[in-house]
Amino acid sequence: MINSVSGLAEFSKYAMNSVTSAEKNRNATFEDMFQAAVNLIKETNNYTNAAEEAEMAYALGLTDNTHDLMIAQQKASLSLQYTVAIRNQVIDSYKEIMSLQF
Repeated sequence: MINSVSGLAEFSKYAMNSVTSAEKNRNATFEDMFQAAVNLIKETNNYTNAAEEAEMAYALGLTDNTHDLMIAQQKASLSLQYTVAIRNQVIDSYKEIMSLQF
C-alpha cells in the first residue's frame, strides 16, 4: 500500500528544525569549550599568583614554612604545564583541520 507524498512536508519541517538545533548545539559546545579554556587560564593565573605570594612571604620572613612554599610552587608549575599541553594540542588540531582538503 502506497501512501500519498503530501505527508512528506511534515518531515521537511523537522529537518529544518534539526539543522537549526544542530547549529545551536555546535555553538553551545564551542562556547562551553571556550569557557573551560578561559577558566583553565584563570586557575593557572591564580596558582601562579599564590606561588608568588608564598615566595614573597618566605623572602620577607613572614613565614618559615618551606613545605607550603614548595606546594604552591608545584601547583603553579603543574597547572602551567597542563595549560601549555592543552594549548599545544589545540594548535595541532587546528593545523590538522586547516590541512584537510574539501
